[in-house]
Amino acid sequence: MNDSTWRPSRNSPIPLHRQIMEHIRDLIAGGEWPVGTRIPSQRELAVRFGVNRSTVVAALDELIAAGLLQGSRGGGTRVVNRTWGVLTASPPPDWNEYVSAGVQVPNLPAVQEINRAEFRPGILRLGTGEIGPDLLPQAEMAELLTRMAANAPSLGYGEPNGDLRLREAIAARLSLQGITVSPASLLIVSGALQALQLIAVGLLHRGQTVLTERPSYLYSVPVFQSAGMKLRGVPMDEQGLRADLVAVYAKQYSGSLLYTIPTFHNPSGRVMSESRRRQLLEVCEAARLPLVEDDVYRELWLDDLPPLPLKAYDTSGSVLYLGSLSKSLSPGLRIGWVAGPQPVIERLADIKMQSDYGSSALSQQMAAEWLESGRYDLHLERLRAALRLRREAMLGALERHFRDIADWEVPRGGFYVWLKLHGSPSPRKVFDVALKAGLLVNPGHLYDREADGCLRLSYAYAKAEELSEGLARLSPIVRTLV
Repeated sequence: MNDSTWRPSRNSPIPLHRQIMEHIRDLIAGGEWPVGTRIPSQRELAVRFGVNRSTVVAALDELIAAGLLQGSRGGGTRVVNRTWGVLTASPPPDWNEYVSAGVQVPNLPAVQEINRAEFRPGILRLGTGEIGPDLLPQAEMAELLTRMAANAPSLGYGEPNGDLRLREAIAARLSLQGITVSPASLLIVSGALQALQLIAVGLLHRGQTVLTERPSYLYSVPVFQSAGMKLRGVPMDEQGLRADLVAVYAKQYSGSLLYTIPTFHNPSGRVMSESRRRQLLEVCEAARLPLVEDDVYRELWLDDLPPLPLKAYDTSGSVLYLGSLSKSLSPGLRIGWVAGPQPVIERLADIKMQSDYGSSALSQQMAAEWLESGRYDLHLERLRAALRLRREAMLGALERHFRDIADWEVPRGGFYVWLKLHGSPSPRKVFDVALKAGLLVNPGHLYDREADGCLRLSYAYAKAEELSEGLARLSPIVRTLV
């Protein structure tokens, strides 16, 4: 229901409220807003259309009088369409019933609000988990596209595992990280999230339990829940996931898979120690518990190189390794990969072909150019330098404005600071009040339902001066709620 491109024209002789009324009427008549749809609030529509709330009220009043809308106390305004033309015709299908019956679990309400708010003008994004537009290599991309156009890149479907040239480049890069993998044991996917979806429907079955850290990014995306699986969180300490508890949890909850982000964890930012990595792998091998290592932040070290991936120590084929260019190069390329045993890769490739017939051939060829040419490493050097400056800006602002009301750890890389507020105020309440003030943060309950008083902050998207300004504005909001 996010019709964010249309705006009433102030140069038109038709009054603004009349333009809005006709636009909403067209949405209803065209079936985009079917009967039963709860329309956005007056405040949200006013922001969306760039008008005063009174203008929206006037438009809605006309639609209510015409029998197209109905307002109810506490229930918002819904499409009812009680015009004479509709009353004498057969009723349309109840699309809202279909929507509620879909097998895919909807995003949490806060996640939906974040997805909408991120593109609202004037919002300061203090929790967004992607690099900012100014850090994307726009000029290099344009140059590369021009060069590729002269060589007429393939525009057809590719092979199930993905572009061979790209898989060879990824295999060569992984070898530098201690991972020995052949191109046949690599699958190109449209980001690490698609890899998780393929794993959920291709390797597991309904009712099984997936173990993960607590808190964990995995709680914020219902990828396993939509496939009928349950999540169970394993506690963390300063070294990362508690490996000594994994076997206990696996036995108690019949765990079928362990998902972990050992390097620059999302949302805590922690790095699993080398000794803990070896211990975890030994525990999983002894318990015959497959392990999914999500390593999308590895290239974003800011101080020292992190320990080798878990996959580098894997001699039994227990680890499925996920990587991506979304966090380091461009989320818009939609390029990620899975490394693992060939039978698993072939199974996941078959499922991927059923869903999208392969990732974008053009994106894969661009990614191969970046990796082979050396451009990617040069870009990473610039990106790390920029992230160091933004990290320092965030840490400085936290020291100035949150020293007496919160605790946090200094991240050694990645994007995130896990802010623990004193007094445990409701993270949802902090989120709501901050959003009204034009500040977008990620509430901790998205990653752990019991993470009272926690916020995930990110220094990757907003500029240094924006981070300083945003945290200065966030501090008094938090202080009123603790």
